[in-house]
Amino acid sequence: MNREGIIQELKFKAVRSSGAGGQHVNKVSSKVELTFDLENSMALTDLEKNRLLKKLSSKLSKENILLMQCEETRSQHKNKELVIKKFLETLEANLVVPKRRRKTKPTRSAIEKRLKSKKKAALKKLNRGKPRLD
Repeated sequence: MNREGIIQELKFKAVRSSGAGGQHVNKVSSKVELTFDLENSMALTDLEKNRLLKKLSSKLSKENILLMQCEETRSQHKNKELVIKKFLETLEANLVVPKRRRKTKPTRSAIEKRLKSKKKAALKKLNRGKPRLD
């Protein structure tokens, strides 16, 4: 993943933040929206694009554009930094290839221990019943 190349492909839009805040919020566009065109990205390989398309499918638009936004602070610049950081963390987390799971057998002692505990539990339950008169 080429961080600089990806950052250059990002598009930003400043919009008015929603919610309470008085007169200042109504005048200033401090909320930052980040858009990233996943399919037409030159910074990602085809393998990376496919992996991201699968993993981020719920967060993508119909045109495979990822939209993220941040309105945490009053500063547009700080919100821009935060949304870029959040975007890069999302990409890195979703590009990680999970390790393949190796099938393992339980050890002989573990098998014996399990069977022993099962026998013990079965005997305990057997002893709870009414005594037989033979």
